[in-house]
Amino acid sequence: MSDVRAIDERSLREARKVVEGGGLVVLPTDTVYGIACDPHNGDAIARIYAAKRRPRTKALQVIMASVDDLDALGLTLPTPLNRLAAQLLPGAFSPIALADDDCALCTTSRDARGVRTQAIRVPNSHACLEVLRATGPLAASSANRSGGESAQSVDEAVRAFGDAVDLYLDGGPTIGHVASTVVAADPLARDGIEILREGVIPASVIRRAIHMNGGGLGL
Repeated sequence: MSDVRAIDERSLREARKVVEGGGLVVLPTDTVYGIACDPHNGDAIARIYAAKRRPRTKALQVIMASVDDLDALGLTLPTPLNRLAAQLLPGAFSPIALADDDCALCTTSRDARGVRTQAIRVPNSHACLEVLRATGPLAASSANRSGGESAQSVDEAVRAFGDAVDLYLDGGPTIGHVASTVVAADPLARDGIEILREGVIPASVIRRAIHMNGGGLGL
């Protein structure tokens, strides 16, 4: 039977044990509920894809408690995403980071140039950040079967995944079904960025942020 817990010290310790053991957790974010695991564990990542029935061609994000975790993960945010992240994170902004040669994440993908990349995010949710401080960064995707509507409550996540998930963390309802806005750096594109998915933060807000402070982003 599925293990559903309120977020407290005991369940946070359990979440850490589950993640370290290669298990799956469901947790609330500032947008929707997510299904997550250790981003360095290929078998656990495969379990997420199986639970969601998600094509392996669709990459997972890595969520973290702070952008300060990027260095330890072997990731770098290119210009102007580094400055956008300073303005928009924590929040529903998912910049595409570049993987260093020694990056050990099992979640990276390669862009058209063959460069290893990774979408990252710092959710603006106290409950989610509590979990991430306990577990460390997590590979994550929305808590739903592929193609379905993202879960806004732990009950919806349980109905989607059942016993495929080891621990469900209940942080109450989330705000809506709209996910984060995913943005990549592209020096040849308008404003030096490509908006890969428009979500909670409108494209117009992202582009306006680039030109704040006299257009000094990334300088």
